Amino acid sequence: MVILMGLGICAGGFIGIIILYLAIVIFAPGFHVPKQPLPVAESKKEPEETPRSRKDVSFEVDGDKIHAWLYLPGDLSKPVPCVVMGNGFGGTKDMILENYAILFQVAGLAALAIDFRFFGESEGQPRQLYTIGNQIKDFKAAIAYARGLAEIDPDRIATWGTSASGGYGLIVAARDKKIACVVGQCPALDSQRDGRVALKREGWGFFLRLFMHAQRNTGRGRLGLSPHKVPLVGKPGTLAMVTGPGAFEGYTKLASRSFVNEVCARAILMSHDYNPFDYAKDVECPVLILSCEQDNLVSKESAVETAKVLGEYAELKQYPIGHFEIYEGEHFERSITDQIAFFEKHLN
Repeated sequence: MVILMGLGICAGGFIGIIILYLAIVIFAPGFHVPKQPLPVAESKKEPEETPRSRKDVSFEVDGDKIHAWLYLPGDLSKPVPCVVMGNGFGGTKDMILENYAILFQVAGLAALAIDFRFFGESEGQPRQLYTIGNQIKDFKAAIAYARGLAEIDPDRIATWGTSASGGYGLIVAARDKKIACVVGQCPALDSQRDGRVALKREGWGFFLRLFMHAQRNTGRGRLGLSPHKVPLVGKPGTLAMVTGPGAFEGYTKLASRSFVNEVCARAILMSHDYNPFDYAKDVECPVLILSCEQDNLVSKESAVETAKVLGEYAELKQYPIGHFEIYEGEHFERSITDQIAFFEKHLN
């Protein structure tokens, strides 16, 4: 009896410590993280001219309106293939997607570039909430919307993602056998391998700090309090969700005027059950993986291992560049040439 009473006292004390810890994390001041606004490049300070062939469209998911840009080729004498596109971590459709969509359009393809919920022009509260599950749902809804358009051939839908969304196509295609093909550019394909890359770079202390901020955000959300946010990308040595060397400069080059450098801190907890590598075995359509061999944000090995799992469905292109170099200059030209050749092979 004495032993049981002692165990009960210990258990009660342990629970009390946890409650006190959570109360401090959720309610205490001192968790403010300095903002890290991105400088706007000179080339992006003025509004860009809207392409005549671009249409503003929208559709709903769970009562929230998703805004997208639809690009249709000139020849619509018969339904055309469509590439459904989503940007990477925290990215919006007005950053880099149009650079690709217009070239797909010139090649005779339609393109649908979306803002995921909680980001850009799309609705959803709280703002800047990143969850892979929600983004996959948005991607599926975009595919359904495209299939419902008279101009689009519903049997020739491709998915396109980059960086954090680079593996979404595998998750979708594993269940949707009507997907014609998938493109993943500098893709995050295996959260476990990517996590080891980040842990080796940042160390345990960094992630324990992020975890506390994530707990604060989660706890406040459950209590209906204002969201707790951290910078999405930051300079090395600061507290932000992404702080790898070159990341802040890379985002600065790509960010639009509407980009918000914040994300709900719970994002670090949101990869559960949505690891693209785990879905690769169930994919039965061609997949183009564009891997950057000097990437310091996602695991290079994950591209090779995913291609092995995909087997005959995989086409792996490797470029001797870093994560952000694929978005501009000669490396962009090379990668877009590879992508269009892939689409012409599998969508015609």
